[in-house]
Amino acid sequence: MEYLDFELPIKELEEQLDKCELIGKESDVDMTDSCKNIEKKLLKTKKDIYKNLTAWQRVQLSRHPNRPYTLDHINFLTGETFMELHGDRTVKDDKAMIGGLGKIGDQSFMFIGQQKGYNTKTRQYRNFGMSNPEGYRKALRLMKMAEKFGIPVVTLLDTPGAYPGLEAEERGQGEAIARNIFEMTKLKTPIITIVIGEGASGGAVGIGVGDRVYMMENTWYSVISPESCSSILWRSWEHKEKAAEALKLTAVDMKKQKLIDGIISEPLGGAHYDREEAFKEVQKTILSAFDELKDLSTKVLVKQRMTKYLNMGVFKG
Repeated sequence: MEYLDFELPIKELEEQLDKCELIGKESDVDMTDSCKNIEKKLLKTKKDIYKNLTAWQRVQLSRHPNRPYTLDHINFLTGETFMELHGDRTVKDDKAMIGGLGKIGDQSFMFIGQQKGYNTKTRQYRNFGMSNPEGYRKALRLMKMAEKFGIPVVTLLDTPGAYPGLEAEERGQGEAIARNIFEMTKLKTPIITIVIGEGASGGAVGIGVGDRVYMMENTWYSVISPESCSSILWRSWEHKEKAAEALKLTAVDMKKQKLIDGIISEPLGGAHYDREEAFKEVQKTILSAFDELKDLSTKVLVKQRMTKYLNMGVFKG
């Protein structure tokens, strides 16, 4: 297990607990009471730390290397039913954007999301979760396919942003994202969107226009990352914590601003501490949202979606 800087007190207690249990096993000394005391202290420390997280600490948790990625969620949700679909039928298959058909129970869904890598080799293969234009065009192709066959769409957001390279701009990165946003607003099938990690910039919004939008507890969603915001305003990354607070990018902030529909709770310490529990919460949220949307006519569905986004940012004095 890798620990973040603010998790070091937890690391120390867990190491003490391991030593305590080891002594109990390797000697005749009864360490039961000592181990229980450490366990109580460990639980209290975890609760104190994770219930008072700053915006920057939640950003750090969203990037935790052990945190489950899109394919982890899909594989749990669909079991062996997931069939990945490839290519945008124009340029190539973008490995940072994945999608395909799968079932939760008896209900089929079109799953689309950004995928990061687990080590140096796979991170390069997945382009660090940063999609090129062909990734967004692949996503749109799959959404249109889902619309044609009346299959609901589930999008899972986890990206530091769209790929900013020159070749991506040459192939129309901005147009691809804008086209997706435009087409998603009028897609004639339910769209359920969940931020499972980082939700940065247009890279996330390019597949983030949903009838229901949710964020997992330790994720963030913003037009810009705290580091980039800090570098623009202060010409340095040193103020990233201050920028994170100012951006109001946490799930609680987004819910207060009525930009998302709900927050998905995570196990104490984050989704990586108990993956199965985290997956079950996501599954429950998807099925609940689908139950709310499945009986709506396409006309009402699209109208409600359009109204939802037209009302964002409107304030009455």
